Amino acid sequence: MGQGATGLAGALPAGTPQLLDVGHTLPPGGDALSHARGLDCWEVRKHNSSEWCHFIRSNPDCRLDGGFLDYLDGVFCVFPPRLLPLAVTLYALWLLYLFIILGVTAEKFFCPNLSAISTNLKLSHNVAGVTFLAFGNGAPDVFSAVVAFSDPRTAGLAIGAVFGAGVFVTTVVAGGIALVKPFTAASRPFLRDVIFYMVAVFLTFIILYLGRIRLGEALGYLGLYVFYVLTVVLCTWIHRRQRGDGLAPPGAWEPEMPTDVEEPEPSSTNSGDYGEEYRPLLPSRESSLRILTSALSPLDCRKWRRKPWYWRLFKAFRVPVELLLLLTVPVVDPDKDDLNWRRPLNCLHILTSPLLCVLTLKSGAYGLYQIQGVFPVWALVTLVASALALIIFITTSNEEPPKYHCVFAFLGFLASTMWINAAATELVNILRTLGIIFQLSNTVLGLTLLAWGNSIGDTFSDLTMARQGYPRMAFSACFGGIIFNILVGVGLGCLLQMSSSQPLVKLEPDSSLVWVLAGALGLSLAFSLVTVPAQCFQLGKAYGLCLIAYYLLFLCLALLTEFRVIHFPTP
Repeated sequence: MGQGATGLAGALPAGTPQLLDVGHTLPPGGDALSHARGLDCWEVRKHNSSEWCHFIRSNPDCRLDGGFLDYLDGVFCVFPPRLLPLAVTLYALWLLYLFIILGVTAEKFFCPNLSAISTNLKLSHNVAGVTFLAFGNGAPDVFSAVVAFSDPRTAGLAIGAVFGAGVFVTTVVAGGIALVKPFTAASRPFLRDVIFYMVAVFLTFIILYLGRIRLGEALGYLGLYVFYVLTVVLCTWIHRRQRGDGLAPPGAWEPEMPTDVEEPEPSSTNSGDYGEEYRPLLPSRESSLRILTSALSPLDCRKWRRKPWYWRLFKAFRVPVELLLLLTVPVVDPDKDDLNWRRPLNCLHILTSPLLCVLTLKSGAYGLYQIQGVFPVWALVTLVASALALIIFITTSNEEPPKYHCVFAFLGFLASTMWINAAATELVNILRTLGIIFQLSNTVLGLTLLAWGNSIGDTFSDLTMARQGYPRMAFSACFGGIIFNILVGVGLGCLLQMSSSQPLVKLEPDSSLVWVLAGALGLSLAFSLVTVPAQCFQLGKAYGLCLIAYYLLFLCLALLTEFRVIHFPTP
């Protein structure tokens, strides 16, 4: 931040007062915009609209780190002030589309490759469930937290999202499950997950109170999650020993959920929705071009005709994203006989996946770097990957996957990770921009827009699972999944920002709303910890209504605190 300020000051005309430090105003004698350089970017709306663009471009605090688009410059410089509502509308639509990108990438590309990796590593079901499955389900939350923690100005987004999603899932989603299908909760898993989650919330409250997190504390977060995984494995082993089953033998990994919860959507027209009816009587050899075109088709014409209009509309929005993902991310499917081997497309992935990685890492800074000032890195990657793809194409066949096909799962995992990271970076930047436009703190944006967007997938999947007769499984997912989000999201997000010269990250709450969030989450967990055993783990509609009413009360309190209607003393 200081270097950016110095660079800007050096570019100013002679005689202009220099900016000594961010957060301190300049000495008198300069104009209003000179004073603005020492202000928070949040102050831009307090100036005349004719000064907005100069304020944004001259204030170091208005620089968005990472990302491909400068949203602040776009809304305050490209769009005239009278078209500000249009700019906000376009940004809101792009925000929704970013959530779609995150959801599609995690569901159809990130999770299947994690499944294939766990199969190759021969992990048991319970270990895979609390590690790879949790990582797949929580990928958007974790990557959003890591990106937000990368900049002290957006750390409030991460804190708000982690706490906000926790309150939302443990109240609205858990309460919705009890309303949809009253049930008897599994006692030991519930108590174990709630206690671990309360410990994680307490640790986060402590580091927020101290205002910083050191290396040992960040490693402690990750260590606590490892201890949680070991506890789950040990409890499962003890439970099975008591029943005389023993541990399940390692085998092909499948998530512990019924196979009829949701109809899997085919990735190409080769997967028929009508079973054997559309399969040819005699096997036929398809050309490489036909295999490539069918593998790149995100639409199934038969399914398209059978679906309602709103499904078609949503699918139409997803098609461009799915097509780009199909082009750049290989998917290995252990449940298919051919492991989803598509020779021409997989050879193309050898080229597109590394290019995607180098062109999205640090917003393409590494990919555009020129070796000795002459040869760009992306060109070198293209040459090496093209030669490797040609060798694989010559030495393999369309019908049988090679023995090293499992390597494509790791390549797909890396490529989908880069997609999610790029989308999460844009998401954090656009949320910060919206916060500056509406003069909202990052914390309230995190607990509302970011938390809701990242939790919507879990909400629909858990409620669908409950409606189809598996409320205990859905209820366990509410508490088990968010443990991963808070421990790995905060621990890994802060750990990646540390260096050998400065092994700590400052976490200074931007408003008293953070303490409302932490208190509300802790109180909701304490409420469930007391009331669920008191009801002998029989959860009905009264419990669900209480949880939803609690969330509505919390949301009203949070918004009143944000708009300074209610004032709380801060530590």
